[in-house]
Amino acid sequence: MGKIYFASDFHLGAPDQKSSRVREERILRWLDFIQKDAEALYLVGDIFDFWFEYKYVVPKGYVRFLGKLGAMKAAGIKIYIFTGNHDMWMFSYLQDELDIPVFKSPISIELKGKSFFIGHGDGLGPGDRGFKRLRKVFHNSFFQWFFARFHPNFSFMIANFWSNASRNGKPAPFFRGIEEEYLIIYCEKKVKEAPHDFFVFGHRHLPIDHTLNNKVSRYINLGEWITKNSYGVFDGETMEIQFFENDAGQLANR
Repeated sequence: MGKIYFASDFHLGAPDQKSSRVREERILRWLDFIQKDAEALYLVGDIFDFWFEYKYVVPKGYVRFLGKLGAMKAAGIKIYIFTGNHDMWMFSYLQDELDIPVFKSPISIELKGKSFFIGHGDGLGPGDRGFKRLRKVFHNSFFQWFFARFHPNFSFMIANFWSNASRNGKPAPFFRGIEEEYLIIYCEKKVKEAPHDFFVFGHRHLPIDHTLNNKVSRYINLGEWITKNSYGVFDGETMEIQFFENDAGQLANR
């Protein structure tokens, strides 16, 4: 049996077409690299910096990336995609075209005898009430219907401006410590209600491998592909974060 791979936060499309194309080519090299021993691939949110599906229109670009996923699926590799806060408006396109399931909320699943809780991570844990209110609006079916009334040229311009503005001027993310990392706080609470061996998230843009207080369960954050090229790999015994074409890559909590 093969290995199970996890990655998140490709943010394809950001900050511009040229930069995104370089990143897409790196991701394609990584997909070629893992294909030789991959049993399954979990893409855990913010794969695209913005995504919206109209009835007859999807975002321009990403043909090479989507084609590669289709080829891997045809080769027998199981692929699963989760929506993130940047690409939450995925509906049925990837399911219909590539037969890839899309999950809009975290799932609990057993993989090779170990229990996993997998999701993007946005909206979980304490704090950030403003974002959580906004998230509810974006997930509202009426708002999605209303947004779809705009012409794609206009709606995509608004969305891309908003996405870039949300990053500009913000300091680079850093590990806040186990008492302040909201996903660690969430995992510590969740593991008491529903024990899992691994809690796998993205969203924080930091590669993190942290053992929870029960000394058994681990919180894994997959990092991102804008600068770190980090991903997770599970072989049935060992779960670890690795780095692709990044010799300086290291865990944020070490």
